Amino acid sequence: MSNPDRALRVAAGVDPMGEGRFLAHLSPHYTIGDNHPNGGYLQCVIASAGLAEAAEQGSTHTHVTAQTTNYVGSPSLGMVELQVDVRKVGRAVTFAHVTMTQEGRVMTESVLTLGTLSDEPLIRYVDAAPPDVAPLEDIPSPPATGDVSIRSVIEQRLDPRSVAWVRGEVSDRGEILGWMRLNDGESQWDPWSLLFAADALPPATFPLGSHMWTPTLQLTTFVRGVPRGEWLRARQWCVVVADNLVDERCELFDETDQLVAVASQLAMVRFPHATTA
Repeated sequence: MSNPDRALRVAAGVDPMGEGRFLAHLSPHYTIGDNHPNGGYLQCVIASAGLAEAAEQGSTHTHVTAQTTNYVGSPSLGMVELQVDVRKVGRAVTFAHVTMTQEGRVMTESVLTLGTLSDEPLIRYVDAAPPDVAPLEDIPSPPATGDVSIRSVIEQRLDPRSVAWVRGEVSDRGEILGWMRLNDGESQWDPWSLLFAADALPPATFPLGSHMWTPTLQLTTFVRGVPRGEWLRARQWCVVVADNLVDERCELFDETDQLVAVASQLAMVRFPHATTA
């Protein structure tokens, strides 16, 4: 790999400083818009700190199974500090709270639930089906663009039904369908990197005609399985868009059609001739 800094494990790594404190350097390879770090990427940084401190406190749990993050501010590229408070280390679950600050200002606050996912889970019930996405081989890979740098580290093949907005067309359905795989030169999907995948698709408000500006206020991700294969099949859709807020959901399936992650987020949204709070 020509640039090891592109690897998600490197870009979202943390350095321990003692007493639950960690430092991280936010990478330019995982940004959108005006060099704003992607929310899913920030969740990986936060999870790295939470898992590391939990292990230091005696936890044997190796996966973040649930994570909720409030995006209080938008950190700039460069150094951030993370403070981890492990609230409980149990046999079945570990709980932690993580705060990310930059220059003394709170940027994110997260609550993490840690557990250990099975490679062969006993699935008793699933009320979610893999989405009907166009075959992977029928969708060309789009070129990377400079304004969304994460497109250089994650390959997305969006279903043609989901990209009419690129041509300026407006749909009556707020939904994005497609395939994703890591293209960071090193990794395949695992439970930790699913935290990034859960916020990597274009906003589902784009087909409805929204502007590119869609900042996330809160993101919750449930990691439900260990993904198999290099591609994820994804569906992201709007539940409700009211005033300047959107409630958006995302489901991710692996190549065996197993549901591996579910996410929901509340984000601000802007439409032409509309105002924001």
